[in-house]
Amino acid sequence: EVQLVESGGGLVQAGGSLRLSCAASGFRFGDYVIGWFRQAPGKERMGVSCIDTNDGRGYYADSVKGRFTISSDNANDTVYLQMNSLKPEDTAVYYCAAGTGGLASFMYDHWGQGTQVTVSS
Repeated sequence: EVQLVESGGGLVQAGGSLRLSCAASGFRFGDYVIGWFRQAPGKERMGVSCIDTNDGRGYYADSVKGRFTISSDNANDTVYLQMNSLKPEDTAVYYCAAGTGGLASFMYDHWGQGTQVTVSS
C-alpha cells in the first residue's frame, strides 16, 4: 500500500522558515515523482514544487522560486520542502503526492493527509 506522511507544519511569523517532510512507503521511491501541493481556504489546490528522485531535479511554481527548496533523501524514502522567507499568503494545508510529474494535481495518484502551515503577519 502506497503511503505518504507529511510532517513539519506549524505556525511561523512572516520571514521565518519551516521544513516539511514527506515520508514515503509501499512503493519503489524512484518509480514516482514526488510533488508538494498546497490548498488555502476557499482556493483550489495548487502545485508548489516537485522532484524527480532519480536525478534530484526540482521544479517550482513561480510564487515560491528562490524561497523554497525541494530535496530528497533516497536512502530514507523522504522528500523535504525547505521553506524560507515565508509570507502570509503561503498559509495553507500542504500535501505531498506521488505521481508522474509536473505541478498539476491530476498527474498524481497518491496523496498524503496534509500538514497545516500558518504564517502570521
